[in-house]
Amino acid sequence: MKIPAFSISAIPGIVFGDGTRRRLPELAQGFGNSVLLVTGAASFQCSPAWPELLAGLQQRGMVFEHMTVSGEPSPQMVDEAAQHFRSAAIDVVIGIGGGSVLDAAKAIAGLLRVENSVMDYLEGVGPEQPYQGPAIPFIAVPTTAGTGSEATKNAVLSQPGEGGFKKSFRHDTLVARHAVLDPELLASCPPALIAADGMDAFTQLLESYVSTRANPFTDALAMSGMRAVRDSLTGWYRQEGDVAGHRANMAYAALLSGITLAQVGLGSVHGLAAPLGAFFPIPHGVVCGTLVAECTRTNIRLLQARAPDSPALWRYAHAGKVLVNDMKLSERQGLDALVQVLEDWTQQLQLARLGTYGMRAEDIPRVVANCRGSSMKTNPLVLTDDEVASILRARL
Repeated sequence: MKIPAFSISAIPGIVFGDGTRRRLPELAQGFGNSVLLVTGAASFQCSPAWPELLAGLQQRGMVFEHMTVSGEPSPQMVDEAAQHFRSAAIDVVIGIGGGSVLDAAKAIAGLLRVENSVMDYLEGVGPEQPYQGPAIPFIAVPTTAGTGSEATKNAVLSQPGEGGFKKSFRHDTLVARHAVLDPELLASCPPALIAADGMDAFTQLLESYVSTRANPFTDALAMSGMRAVRDSLTGWYRQEGDVAGHRANMAYAALLSGITLAQVGLGSVHGLAAPLGAFFPIPHGVVCGTLVAECTRTNIRLLQARAPDSPALWRYAHAGKVLVNDMKLSERQGLDALVQVLEDWTQQLQLARLGTYGMRAEDIPRVVANCRGSSMKTNPLVLTDDEVASILRARL
């Protein structure tokens, strides 16, 4: 087999394993002595890891500023934070939290030495000026297993409500210098968060595996991540078996999902997630979890009808065989198995329908009109507006 040409953009230095959070002071001091800590509203600060981190910084003679992020970051919040801390001569930004915290920290790191508003750089809104930097070094420490933001070059920012948007500030220099993945930090995740974030990670793995830009490097990572989700998502959600092992598997899967999405893009689930998250108070992981089975079924059906020779069909079938751990299945059986597993997970993990968050049938045209962002461009086939609408209608 001849390996086709492909390219891989920057990824962080990866530090993975229980207790690796204790290396943060050492890693941070490699960039200087002034640190901006960006955390969530409460959970990390209420854990033993918070005083442990502060003591480690102080022992090295480092000084720090601290800010908290509650909810999804907005452009205004990022601009205000960058302006507030710009005079503090920050050497390194450490983001510790879920995807929203990491996105906020990443964006702030990109603006601390830049006078512009982040609105100048957001894709699809404003002037879309080229980002010139420089960005402050950024260290990402996820405390959930879902978005993979620790491995991407984009910070997703949201302007909610009527006329709102969910867009990315994206540049290679925003990639974290280090991604520190300590599965022990995931111990406090409640079941609903495990479910939503886990389905986000899985969706990113599956969509990157069938992306029109997929390559052998990302294929290997995506498949490894999907096996980890298969083995641990529902077990962690139910707190059954080796819970510590499940946490580590899902942290690993989320990391790989961030790497693969950053390299080859996503698909229709994430194309829809952007407007849904902007127009309704739907957590991103819930959008992924509630749509992935229906989007996958639709893609498979339309590929069979319009592009029966598409390699995406084999890839979907292979994923299905892996999820049920039976490589002897035929391609058709693999396709059926994939959709069935995704439907089963949607039910078992109690992922809400879109209508739970206020979406109605009359909202469908507006969502469809705003779903044609970058993720839709790497879906295995082009969906018509009517086909997209039918996906949404099925999950109302």
